[in-house]
Amino acid sequence: MKLFNTLGRKMEEFKPIKKGRVLMYHCGPTVYWTQHLGNMRAMVLADLIRRSFEYLDYKIKFVRNYTDVGHMVSNADEGEDKMEKAAKRDRLSPDEVAEKYIKIFEADTKALNILEPTKKPRATECIKEIIKMVQILLEKGFAYSTDLAIYFDVSKAKNYTALSRQNLEENIKDAGKGEVFDPQKKRAADFALWFFKAGSHQNALQFWKSPFSSPLVKNGEGFPGWHIECSVMAKKFLGDTIDVHMGGIEHVPVHHTNEIAQSEAASGVKFVNYWLHNEHLLVNDGKMSKSAGTSYTVQDILDKGYNPLVLRYFFLQAHYRSKQNFTFEALEAAKIAYNKLSEFLSEQPTINNQQLTKGKTTDYKLLITNYKNRFIDYISDDFNVPGALSLIWEIIKDGTLSYSEKKKLILDFDKVLGLGLDKIKKEKIEIPAKVKNLVKEREKARADKHWQKADELRDKIYDLGFTIEDTADGTKIEKK
Repeated sequence: MKLFNTLGRKMEEFKPIKKGRVLMYHCGPTVYWTQHLGNMRAMVLADLIRRSFEYLDYKIKFVRNYTDVGHMVSNADEGEDKMEKAAKRDRLSPDEVAEKYIKIFEADTKALNILEPTKKPRATECIKEIIKMVQILLEKGFAYSTDLAIYFDVSKAKNYTALSRQNLEENIKDAGKGEVFDPQKKRAADFALWFFKAGSHQNALQFWKSPFSSPLVKNGEGFPGWHIECSVMAKKFLGDTIDVHMGGIEHVPVHHTNEIAQSEAASGVKFVNYWLHNEHLLVNDGKMSKSAGTSYTVQDILDKGYNPLVLRYFFLQAHYRSKQNFTFEALEAAKIAYNKLSEFLSEQPTINNQQLTKGKTTDYKLLITNYKNRFIDYISDDFNVPGALSLIWEIIKDGTLSYSEKKKLILDFDKVLGLGLDKIKKEKIEIPAKVKNLVKEREKARADKHWQKADELRDKIYDLGFTIEDTADGTKIEKK
């Protein structure tokens, strides 16, 4: 199995820490707003990777967090906390905001058939562990305190830009000017581990006591920075070193770079062995925009009458490291394909379900094995799901396999694709005995090559309200 590791910018053979097990952390949503389709695509892509590991017989521990404090609107150390901004907007407490948007998010993940994580911690549930990691960083000399915050000193980090591969100035271009926010901050690149309830954060709605001291607050009151939260939650539920960490490509230069720096400084060991990053979803070849009305949500798709699994099918058509362009024309094409697949899987078993492969057992088994091996090759090649999806249509068109074996293969592959194909059912057709007898009589006529009589019997069956189709698997009958 080979993965593209962002850290090395190359394909690498996957070697888990423990044989047959995978420890995976996925950066979850900041729950201050309904997640747009770009965010939900990222969740589906992580789900596909998780399902691929499981299909390949790995036992996976999958952690996806909720950020419910400390994420600034600038994605750095300045500006307003997103949760507090949402609290003012919605006239709710931060806890109520989190509950509201977690509920919406989980309804969306369920609609998209995304498996539940092994753990889904909230940052606010891990304050004790966050404080402990900050203390360790202070004690080891990797952090320093000002009147307004406690910062990680990036000059002390080993290979700070190893993941981003940028020079330090480029790496922090979105970090803001440190001297404007906090004149005691040593350099702009240093990032906050703990904000004191002081300065621009003196009216913070979420804060906790801490052992840290500042002349401007009592009891060290404050709240954690965004980056420290993921490091702590990954450590708490997965350990000091994990196999796989996934997130959006936008997290490479700051968030994930900072996670590595503080995690490895605190533990003294490597944080993540394989970094996976998904690319962005575009809309009409441009960036999603609320002002332009293109920041669509899953609910928007439902409101337009689409099955949410059509959206999942659309997401399957692009590799996780490739940009994907969303248009309603493309979604409509995905709908047509998904419906065709559903129709195929909901076909009634034939009355005379003869297998074309009778007498060719060895070749037949080899054909099935070949499909399975090709599927495994696709998902083992950096999770090439679009390639795996193409096999479905190749199987449907295969003129050798019986319908039952085609369906069996497709449902097996859907353990990765997650399209819920095992739940697709067609209303059972009750075939009257008179019609069944006519079908048998027609089959005998065809076997005896009495074609005119067979056509007459077909017409009689039609007059009784049924159509028949002669297939490789036998005679298929449906209500007209």
